[in-house]
Amino acid sequence: VNQQPLATPLICLGDGHDGIWNLFADIGDTTQRQEVLDWYHLTENLGKVGGSQQRLDAVEACLWRGDVEGSLAQFEDWSHPRVTKLVAYVQKHRHRIVNYSYYQCEGISIGSGAIESTVKQIGRRLKISGAQWERQNVPQVLKQRCAYLNGDFYA
Repeated sequence: VNQQPLATPLICLGDGHDGIWNLFADIGDTTQRQEVLDWYHLTENLGKVGGSQQRLDAVEACLWRGDVEGSLAQFEDWSHPRVTKLVAYVQKHRHRIVNYSYYQCEGISIGSGAIESTVKQIGRRLKISGAQWERQNVPQVLKQRCAYLNGDFYA
């Protein structure tokens, strides 16, 4: 990956799983890489807390603006294992929580759904009945596909 031309900043969008952030750590360097926690996974974790919808809406509004401190302040008077779990999640990823409103207005993806869908499509294509893929050819096909999608491949 590092042999390819990389964007600056390089936006790395992930769902919060340590494995994805470990992969991103090997791409580019910290000065050019901006790690962003996927908005939909963040709100999915928020939804698991339950409780007052008014409080959850206030937390979501803070997170939407990238206001981590404001979101955590909403839980200061509430002690519950689900709250503790969410607070730990938010604190762990606080440097990856951005002003999602701004990113969306700038046309920068805030959700990894499209990426996850593409990965599933590639997985299905690799498993087509009767298809035979030689392991050494797969990286070249993926490289060409990425170049095409990035507008760097001309036929």
